[in-house]
This record gives sequence, C-alpha cells and structure tokens, in this order.
Amino acid sequence: MFGSVRNGANAYAKVGMETGVASASPHKLIVMLFEGALVAIKTAMQNMADGNIPEKGMAISKAILIIDGGLRASLDKKAGGNIAESLDALYEYMSQRLLEANLKNNVKMLEEVHTLLLDLKTAWDAIGSGPAGNSEANTPAATDAPAAPKLSAYDALAPNKNSFVSV
Repeated sequence: MFGSVRNGANAYAKVGMETGVASASPHKLIVMLFEGALVAIKTAMQNMADGNIPEKGMAISKAILIIDGGLRASLDKKAGGNIAESLDALYEYMSQRLLEANLKNNVKMLEEVHTLLLDLKTAWDAIGSGPAGNSEANTPAATDAPAAPKLSAYDALAPNKNSFVSV
C-alpha cells in the first residue's frame, strides 16, 4: 500500500549518501568516487559470474560513469601538470578496459581495472592520513601529543588553483 520495505531502505540509503556528499571534504568526495567505482566493478564481476548480463552491463556502465564523470572530470590539468595528465590517461584506459570487458564478458579485465582503482584509492587514502590530512590519527586525543599548529597558508585538501584535482 505504501511501498515495499526495500524501497524505504533504498530511500533511506539515498538520503544518507546525499547527506554524506553534502558534508564531505573534497578529499572525501574523491574517496567516495573510488569506493563507488570499486563497488560497481565488484557488482559487475558477481553479475558476470551469475550470467546476469543486463545487471552486469548496468554495473559496468556505472563504473565508467564514475571514472569519466567523477574522477576524470575532477582533474585540473592546468594546475596538475604531468600528474593530472597521467591520471587522465589512466582513467581513459580504465574506461576503455571496462567497455571491452563488457563486450567480451572478460572478468580478467574487470579485475585489472579494480586493482588499478584500488591502488589509486590506497594512495589517495594515504594522502588524507598524512600530516596535512584530517584523519583522526592526527588529533591530539588520538596521539596524546600536543597538536601541531595548523598552517593557514596551505591546506593540501582545500580546492585551489595549485591542486591537480578540482572539486
């Protein structure tokens, strides 16, 4: 009468995700994009194994959209120089491999892109947990050491002209 429990759960999850996006830092938004693409690829692998071709195609399309419309679109090639150009080429390669994996029903290609994304996410996570990051490990309560003074002139996560990622 009022909709299924699943629709209610999906609506709740969507609100939670939208709230997370609205309150996330630029760094966290990129992490969320990586996570979304990784989940989409894992979903595609499972659907490929199950022989569920329509769902496999939708999951791969979602991963491509996240890579091209999220990760790749957020690059600032002018400010990022060679790093941004290399990431752009890598994202393009990943999208092409995903498309080819879909056409050839090739799980190895999905695994390749998943590994590449996971490596990038791991590096991105390390950036966030470094001295300029906002991780809890850097708080005085977590380390029992006096807090280092915050530098206001430079924030590695703040969107600015000198960043290779524009959010």
